[in-house]
Amino acid sequence: MKPKILIVDDLHPLFAEQARTLGFEVDDLPLITRAETLAIIKDYVGIAVRTKFRIDQELLDVAPRLKFVARAGAGLDNIDEEVAKARNIKLINAPEGNSDAVGEHAVGLLLALMNNFRKADQQVRNGVWDREGNRGYELKGKTVGLIGYGFMGQKMARKLAGFEVEVMAYDKYKTGFTDDYAKEVSMEEIVRQSDVLSLHIPLTAETRQMVNDEYFFHFKKPIFLINTARGEIVDTQAVLNNIRAGKIIGAGLDVLETEKFPALAAQPWYTELRESDQVILTPHVAGWTFDSYRKISEVLVEKLKEIRL
Repeated sequence: MKPKILIVDDLHPLFAEQARTLGFEVDDLPLITRAETLAIIKDYVGIAVRTKFRIDQELLDVAPRLKFVARAGAGLDNIDEEVAKARNIKLINAPEGNSDAVGEHAVGLLLALMNNFRKADQQVRNGVWDREGNRGYELKGKTVGLIGYGFMGQKMARKLAGFEVEVMAYDKYKTGFTDDYAKEVSMEEIVRQSDVLSLHIPLTAETRQMVNDEYFFHFKKPIFLINTARGEIVDTQAVLNNIRAGKIIGAGLDVLETEKFPALAAQPWYTELRESDQVILTPHVAGWTFDSYRKISEVLVEKLKEIRL
């Protein structure tokens, strides 16, 4: 009998097609619920998920045959890594597949902030022609500080290469990574020199709420903030506090501590965030393009080939 993979989320059809050529039986059920998954997962050696629900101990407890979890995206924060590791369940993800999308989205947010695109567009549509009030900043000559220099940070640096900026990067878990696109620096240099701060780190117990009022206090210059990583890394109220204080000129947030409605609208900071002209919001789509949809599945298939059952 062929080993079986359960797809519980919206993955490009290429993943199922290629997995079948590798000898797997694949059930592609993107509309399946968590409860339905719990009822049948015992029969599968693999599960493929994007963001639909957590692959946690409850699910792993009823999946004795499970050998791998394929996460169609960059992070693994919706998977209980400790439990999976203890049970020798292989975890594969695909940051290579959407890093270009994230890098381009981050640069897009930054340019929109620096040039007041959101506010200017709304004003013109409402009969207001305010050139002075929408005067922007040039990116050339600025210093961009990247926190994290993995796939996402590296692609952000590459996308900035033509803008004649200085790119610095801090990564707690890497050393000796200075290249043609970014210079390795300390966190102290990031906070002292940055005109732009862009986050490219995973959500962990250590990084949760890392970017807070105390963190912003140490920056020597007003900054533009970009977050295309994970919302829980940043204290949103602290962002608003520092916009009011003039320490943050503008914030481009693709991710938030609380996402989706109605939960987002219930947050105490949501009204101020929504009404701020100095904030641009997108709904966690930086890595989710028509192109990355396919590329993520291509990467997962290549990693699936390396799994030994």
